[in-house]
Amino acid sequence: MKEIFVVTYRGHFGFIKPWTAVRDTLTYSQQFLTPSIIQGMEKKLFPDLLKKESYEDKIVRHKLQYNGINQQQEQTQTRGWKKLKQTGKMKRERSILKRGIMLQPILKLGFLNQSDAEIAKTQYLCLCRNEDLIYPDEIVEKMTMDEFDHLDGFELRFEKKENSFIVGYNRFKNNEPMYGWLDMKGILYQRNKQ
Repeated sequence: MKEIFVVTYRGHFGFIKPWTAVRDTLTYSQQFLTPSIIQGMEKKLFPDLLKKESYEDKIVRHKLQYNGINQQQEQTQTRGWKKLKQTGKMKRERSILKRGIMLQPILKLGFLNQSDAEIAKTQYLCLCRNEDLIYPDEIVEKMTMDEFDHLDGFELRFEKKENSFIVGYNRFKNNEPMYGWLDMKGILYQRNKQ
């Protein structure tokens, strides 16, 4: 059975903006990573991939868990300007958006070889927003694909089949649609679990 090397990342907050959300007043974090998010993480961890024309997958599996969802408010400004008639000054309108943020996210990334996992465990990652930093545990776990299948959490499996759905468009490949199916195992989120 094929073995993989797993690096576990932990953080305080996580928000993965759904590709369908533009400026909705209330948006909950997406609970899975899309192919383009995984590709972005690979390029952050392995910058030499930026120079290559053909692309090799370094991250072969992933699982995401969290302790709960908390609504947080964010103040935004519109792109346009409004001219005030009385003073002639320009003003940008403001609004409040609510975000359903993941609390205490735990991300497990699986690599085919130990050297890639060792490189990954020395670096932090972001769960989409720059402020959502997640940090690696010191230990790289070795497990089979079957053992990884049985880990708790959300994983978007990147393939098109009967129960697949569209998860966005790949800007690196002429905006081709990206498909996947959601694999959910065990307890999907844990309260007060470290």
